[in-house]
Amino acid sequence: MNIHVAIDEARFSRFHKKLVAACMGGPILDGYILSIIAIALVGISADFHTTELETSLIGAAALVGIFFGAVLLGPLTDRIGRQLMYTIDLWVLVISSVLQFFVQDSWQLIITRLIAGLAIGADYPIANSLLAEWLPRKRRGQMLGVLQVGWFIGAALASLAGFAIFEIFGAGSWRWMLLTSAVLGAVVMLIRLGTPESPRWLLHHGRKADAKSALRAALSDQLNVDHVIFETEETPAPKDKNVDLRVLLQRPYLKRIVFCSSFYALQVGPLFAIFTFGPTILSSFGMGEGNLSNLGSVIIDLVFLAGCIPALKLVESWGRRPLIIWCFALMAIPLFILGLFPAAPVAIIVGCFVAYALFSGGPSILEWAYPSEIFPTHVRASAVGITAAVSRIGAALGTFALPFGLSYWGVGPTMLVAAIMTAAGFLVCVFMAEETKGMTLAQAGGEKASDTKDDQQPALQAK
Repeated sequence: MNIHVAIDEARFSRFHKKLVAACMGGPILDGYILSIIAIALVGISADFHTTELETSLIGAAALVGIFFGAVLLGPLTDRIGRQLMYTIDLWVLVISSVLQFFVQDSWQLIITRLIAGLAIGADYPIANSLLAEWLPRKRRGQMLGVLQVGWFIGAALASLAGFAIFEIFGAGSWRWMLLTSAVLGAVVMLIRLGTPESPRWLLHHGRKADAKSALRAALSDQLNVDHVIFETEETPAPKDKNVDLRVLLQRPYLKRIVFCSSFYALQVGPLFAIFTFGPTILSSFGMGEGNLSNLGSVIIDLVFLAGCIPALKLVESWGRRPLIIWCFALMAIPLFILGLFPAAPVAIIVGCFVAYALFSGGPSILEWAYPSEIFPTHVRASAVGITAAVSRIGAALGTFALPFGLSYWGVGPTMLVAAIMTAAGFLVCVFMAEETKGMTLAQAGGEKASDTKDDQQPALQAK
């Protein structure tokens, strides 16, 4: 068999489970770092006497860093490899997280948060591409979707850690809150030790011997690597190793870039709007003010996490296209109800919130799966980086536009805008979503790879 078949048809093993856990560390750190700052800002503002601009920049710095890290470092990952960048970005994140403990003013904190965001943004294309290129065909969509689960876990952990530190040591302990992200980053680094490079990437760059070594390190317990054919019909990488992003402007990849970027941004933007009702929901449980609101944030994160669980099952049994179309359609309904009836009883508000959170699970997990599947190996990280960067634009718009919408329009019209954006996401998916269920990674990405006739040829040893 050829290398693509060997990886696509492999048994989901202990190696794959460890790799999923290691790659999941990136989204966990993302959710943790973006969430812990909201709790720490109380103490930061008091110590540094921050202006409104400085407070906003502290909160948004990591988001800006994620944007640039994803869009700029994705091509570098395609050029120099997944495994090397997989290590470098975590070193940067841990160091910047430690430096947060020693900052003396708000601008130093803004810079360290920006650097941490760059590392997180870089990890999106790195971890997604590496995981996609190792996963078996039958578990690929599900395990890529698990990465999104990591984000909600990280956010919940941040709320719990922030609550505990705040409760015990007070708001002045914000430095210790931020330092905990370095501890979490160090744990992820330890889990990632020994992760082999992607054989698909190595083969594309003509490194057959290294591809063979990587495959042996990962899957020698279930196949004879010496009988695997290390050949591909994919266009080889140029000698200068530059990544030609012009391929993303050609058919069918331009359409795919537009699709992934659009549905990602159109989901993330309204997601922030739905959190408008967070205080109302939390207040109904007596958790709307003070440090208890941090525990309430854990509940919100867990509700969204719960929405991902059934989606992880359906993505392989039902398929990507029907899952994302139906989820977008069902997400729009509770938003329209909230927009038309903003003064509805708390029970209806809570019900709409829960419904939205549950139905958002499908698009949430496909934010990670789709971009990792439908682009070829030599530009996969670049494409994932671009779509992740565009999603940050949606997140930023949701963050900064929401207060203005509430101030000038009110809650109802603001939620209607969120509903319309979600409906637009539904239309994007109807006309542009592809089905990759059951496909090999080469087929989903539009690559030319040796077909099944290779399985009938004599096994050849890689040179």
